[in-house]
Amino acid sequence: MNALKIIILGVTLCFTSTSNAQNAEEIIETYIENIGGQDAWGKINSMTVTGIGRQQGVDYPFVATFMKDGRTHIDVNIQGASFIIEAFDGETSWTMNFQTQQPEASDTESSINYKNDAKDNVPSAFYNYKAKGYTAELVGTEAFEGTECYKIKLIKTPVLVDGKEEENIDIYYFDTENNVPIAMESIIKSGQAKGATAQSLFSDYQEVDGLYIAFSQIDKFNGQVGLTMTYKGISFNTEVDDAIFKMPADSPVKKN
Repeated sequence: MNALKIIILGVTLCFTSTSNAQNAEEIIETYIENIGGQDAWGKINSMTVTGIGRQQGVDYPFVATFMKDGRTHIDVNIQGASFIIEAFDGETSWTMNFQTQQPEASDTESSINYKNDAKDNVPSAFYNYKAKGYTAELVGTEAFEGTECYKIKLIKTPVLVDGKEEENIDIYYFDTENNVPIAMESIIKSGQAKGATAQSLFSDYQEVDGLYIAFSQIDKFNGQVGLTMTYKGISFNTEVDDAIFKMPADSPVKKN
């Protein structure tokens, strides 16, 4: 979930200014410090988020659980019923089919790609980015929807597309005043939306137990709003039932 948030900050935070930052590494180090620090985030093993997603004018309450090791479970309430829209057990990603209402496992390639991205959920792709094998480049400064930003290219683990590795690059826009990301852009590599530009806009950074998280996210595709998410609550290191990440054994249907 890989899933979190949107543009212009909604609260005033005591973030450290980085007006003199000279390179991507310095900007990223300051960002990690601003959201709570390397040591504090290193103690986080799980993050549970409750919130509301809005799509096509309809609101959907959700509960998302993210583990440090990448395991993921996102449960959406649809007309009073639980619906798992995204889950990952550490090796296989799965979801529920809207037509059959049954769980379905992703194919092997999709699960590999999911595994590579899932390690970025807590708290972000920039946490321990070098240890993940990522590289970051400062492209320059650029205004994003009226806010002066550092533009950083993050080169991640290659993504598999039809069995072949392709470059996996995200472009982030860091507010130069508060030094936190307010937007991310990438090109969709596969599926029906292949070639489309995806954007996530982040805002309303709030403090939870000394850590800062963006409580608002808007996802756009080719400039059109697809999904808006608003966090209502976040808890860290709460007890999590490991069973929620596993696809039910009696529903081994594979997605094509």
